[in-house]
Amino acid sequence: MGTAYSRCYDPSGARYGIPTYPWKFAPDGYATRRQLREQGLRPGGQPIAAQLMRTSRRRKAGAAFAYLYRVDAAKPVRPMTSRKWGALALAMLARRTCPVCRITYGYCLPTSLGMCLICANSDNHATL
Repeated sequence: MGTAYSRCYDPSGARYGIPTYPWKFAPDGYATRRQLREQGLRPGGQPIAAQLMRTSRRRKAGAAFAYLYRVDAAKPVRPMTSRKWGALALAMLARRTCPVCRITYGYCLPTSLGMCLICANSDNHATL
């Protein structure tokens, strides 16, 4: 392995405290949260079993991490109840409704403006 991979390769966990593998070199039986979700699973309260690491010039720490969980200890995803669907629908409705003009749009309003584009571009709107 090259120097970048040798810095990221610590299967015993001596250097980083938990087993660390280079990006895309995780052993079988481990998965990230997204990979578990694709399989219909969730971590289910288990601790982080290992991590993936890659060097990055963009990150302040100089490396990017992804935590891995054991697939055999993962639990199935809880099903959505009608109350959860209703709460999600109300939350999405609030994200699509302008607080100034009270118009509901078919898309989520930008959070940087806090209102619809029409209200943001008009000069005579009330400040929130």
